[in-house]
Amino acid sequence: MQNTDQNVTSHGEDILLLVSVLPAQLQAALFRLELDKLLEVVMDLGRVPEARFPGEVVRLSDNPVEHDDLIHVTAQLGEFGSDNRAGIERTLHRISAIRNRKGEIIGLTLRVGRAIIGGIELLRDLIVTGQSLLILGRPGIGKTTKLREMARVLADDLRKRVIIIDTSNEIAGDGDIPHPGIGSARRMQVDHVDRQHAVMIEAVENHMPEVIIVDEIGTQAEAVAARTIAERGVQLIGTAHGNTLENLLKNPTLSDLVGGVQVVTLSDEEARRRRTTKTVSERRTSPTFDIVVEMVNRDELIVHADTAVAVDKLLRGIAPHGERREQVADGQIRVHKQEDEPQRPNASDTAVAASHPGGPVRIYPYALSRDLLERVIRQLRLNARTVGGPEQADIVIAQRSRRDDRRLIRMTEGRDLSVHFIKRNTANELRRFLERTFYVIEGVEKDVVQEMVAETEAAIRRVFEEGESVALCPRPPALRKMQHRLIAGHGLLGESEGKEPRRYLVIRPAGQK
Repeated sequence: MQNTDQNVTSHGEDILLLVSVLPAQLQAALFRLELDKLLEVVMDLGRVPEARFPGEVVRLSDNPVEHDDLIHVTAQLGEFGSDNRAGIERTLHRISAIRNRKGEIIGLTLRVGRAIIGGIELLRDLIVTGQSLLILGRPGIGKTTKLREMARVLADDLRKRVIIIDTSNEIAGDGDIPHPGIGSARRMQVDHVDRQHAVMIEAVENHMPEVIIVDEIGTQAEAVAARTIAERGVQLIGTAHGNTLENLLKNPTLSDLVGGVQVVTLSDEEARRRRTTKTVSERRTSPTFDIVVEMVNRDELIVHADTAVAVDKLLRGIAPHGERREQVADGQIRVHKQEDEPQRPNASDTAVAASHPGGPVRIYPYALSRDLLERVIRQLRLNARTVGGPEQADIVIAQRSRRDDRRLIRMTEGRDLSVHFIKRNTANELRRFLERTFYVIEGVEKDVVQEMVAETEAAIRRVFEEGESVALCPRPPALRKMQHRLIAGHGLLGESEGKEPRRYLVIRPAGQK
């Protein structure tokens, strides 16, 4: 792989198109400079024009900018939108205007836009999962560049139906024909910034996309539209205002993108069980975006691969460090896994870890309330999370009435996952199912359950390795019931022997009596 700087697409002609809209004396001054590193040109009425480069500002003239200079530039551009931005057709350059109280243009920022290939490698493994992804970072750090490259890879390499919601024409350039940097992805323009949310919904309803890409989600209406898109099973990739996940969680307008926050009052018993105060902050609902990426700079970022887990940690006062990724000079990707503060494991974590060592069990609720399922998972403190589709799931839950549902059968056919059915879409039914699946025992200390599960799993391994029966320690009936499920799940036999309170199980190899 080559260095990102060496992967800049041929943009010499694009730069010339930007320079050509300037007055002649400014063009001459720029041609004496290193245009490949030019970031932007600034023209403010009554001040000398400047060219900005990384770490350097160069004066282009000793003469201040006049009205005629600004008119010369704007006459060669497309129309300015309601966001005071214009562009040059089929380029990625952005020209932003500053106006006086009369609406007259008194300043221009001509920002150079470049399509860069190679920066996607930091994120490629994330976008191919089909999960929704949100990018955070300060202005100018390269979020839009990442979106453009992701659109191209998803459309051309992965052959997906991709639609870009291009409010300011920054992703796909100005004009009716999009910039080739987006590959075969399609682009929908937005006639007014206030209508971005409406165009997002229109894209889903009219054009059947598999992926929607949107830049700068910034209003409540856009957050609601984003949730609607994600809940319809469409992969959503976007950016939002805020540098970190914690910043976003504190933003009342946009916190819903990562699940939101609510204050709840616990019962005395629940507060004692959690070892917290009675009033606590909890995540309100499931996140719109499954993955959150914080951009440190263009070649370094932090990945929170499970938004729900990261938000829950933040609300418990634990800083989720995420996975730090860096693209170094030779183009190689370095991954630094950072540990969060130590947490006391709960029983269900241990019980499920044997079959899901890579992280939480992923559950897809088919035609069931995802928010209700999320609430029960939090109440039981399970090592699990909900996902938006069967392709991301380990377990699918549906009502019994859906057992012959053709759509469900098609969605799960040929996939390595288990499908379970419950009677009704209620909290009690979901709770009973999860307790049964995750081996949760009411009224039993977590440490006791954890120790019992570890003993049983070790005994099961011995039976497989040695082919001989293994006796377990005496346990109360509730714990023996859980042991029976663990043993049966491995295809072995469990028989009770002895008398209460010293009754215990013996694990026998299958077929042995």
